[in-house]
Amino acid sequence: MEAWRRIRLGDACKINADSYSPKEEWDFVNYLDTGNITDNRIDSIQYINVKSEKLPSRARRKVKKDSIIYSTVRPNQRHFGIVKSQPENFLVSTGFAVIDTEARVLDANFLYYLLTQSTLVEALHAIAEQSTSAYPSIKPSDIEDLEIEIPDLGTQKKIADILDSLDKKIAQNTEVNQNLLQQVIALYEHLVQNGDWPVATIQDVAEKVAMGPFGSNIKVSTFVPEGVPIISGNHLRGYFLEEPEFNYITEEHAERLKNSIVYPHDLIFTHAGNIGQVAMIPDECKFDRYVLSQRQFYLRCDESKVVPEFLLMFFHSASGQHELLSYANQTGVPSIAQPASNLKKIPFNCPPMKEQLIWKERVKPLLGRYLNNRLENERLSSLRDTLLPRLMSGELDVSELEL
Repeated sequence: MEAWRRIRLGDACKINADSYSPKEEWDFVNYLDTGNITDNRIDSIQYINVKSEKLPSRARRKVKKDSIIYSTVRPNQRHFGIVKSQPENFLVSTGFAVIDTEARVLDANFLYYLLTQSTLVEALHAIAEQSTSAYPSIKPSDIEDLEIEIPDLGTQKKIADILDSLDKKIAQNTEVNQNLLQQVIALYEHLVQNGDWPVATIQDVAEKVAMGPFGSNIKVSTFVPEGVPIISGNHLRGYFLEEPEFNYITEEHAERLKNSIVYPHDLIFTHAGNIGQVAMIPDECKFDRYVLSQRQFYLRCDESKVVPEFLLMFFHSASGQHELLSYANQTGVPSIAQPASNLKKIPFNCPPMKEQLIWKERVKPLLGRYLNNRLENERLSSLRDTLLPRLMSGELDVSELEL
C-alpha cells in the first residue's frame, strides 16, 4: 500500500471556472437551485423560456460531467451532488461552489465522497457560522484551503467505486419505489372515480384525532440515549414514516404524554411549518410506538369503517391536500388553524368497506415491495455511512482489491 499524501484542495481543483453570459442568448435554460438537491438527489429542475421569462440572477454557473456542486449556504443542510448527466443549457445557482478536479491528481468521485463526510460537513458549517453574511455561509476559498489526505489515483477510484455501487443500488430501489407508488395511486384513483360513492367526513371514520404535546413538554434536556422515539417533520417526508435517527424520551415521560403516543396504522400530519405532510406508520417499523412532537397531530382510523392506506392516498391526492390546506393561515409562519377539529370536518368519497378491502388486497404486494425496498435502502445507507470514514482515512486498505 502506497503512502497517502496531504494536499491543499485548491491545488488539485478549480472552483467556479465557467459562467453563463446573457450575451450567449440561450433560448431556454434548465436551472437547478440549491434547495432542489440534497445528498445528490435532485427534486426538480426548473425549465425557463428566456424569451418570455426572466432568468433568475443566480442562474449563472455552468457545470460539466463530474462537476461537484456544493451549496455555500448552511453546509449542514447537505445541498450538494456530483453531475453525471445534464439537460441541455443547464445552469446552477451561484449559491453553489462548482468544483472541477485536476483528473491526473484527484478523482472527482473520490472527492465528492470525501466532501460528504459528516466530520468535514460539520467543519465547513462551523466556518459558515463565523461568517458575517446574513446566513451562515462559506466562501470558495474556504473549500480551496482544506487540506486533505489522498492515496494514489487507482486507490481513489477503487474507494469511489465501492461507495458508488451502494449509491447506485439505493437509487435503483428509489426509482422502483416511485413506480410502485404510481401504480398504487392509479389504483386508488380508479376506485374513487369509477363509482358513485357516498361522501363521509373524517369524523365519521375516526377512532381518535389528537395533537402532539405543546410547549415545554419535550425539552432537549429531557432527551435520553434510548427509549420512546420522537417523530419530527424529518420523518414525514414521504407516504410512510421514514426512520433516520431519532431523539428519545424515557418510558416514564412517554406515559405522561400518552395522548400523543402513536402506533402502526396511525396517520401523522404536520400542522405548523412544512404543512401538508402526511405519513402512515407501517406495520414494518422499528418501534412499537412513537411520541409526536408539538408540530404534529394524528388520525387513528376506525378500521371497521375505513382502510388507513385508503385515507393515506386521499390525503396525498390533489383534493385531499386542497381540503387539508384550506385551513391554513395566509400570513406569518404556515400553520393549520385548530388542526384536530378541522381535520374531522374534511369530506371524502368513501366506498363501502368491501370495495376498500378489495383495493387493499390489490395494492398490498405493491406496498410490501415498496417498504422492503425502503428497509434495504436504510441498511445500504447505514453500510455506506459506516464504510465512508474508514475508506477515506485509509483504515480499510483497498489497494489490492480487484473490482
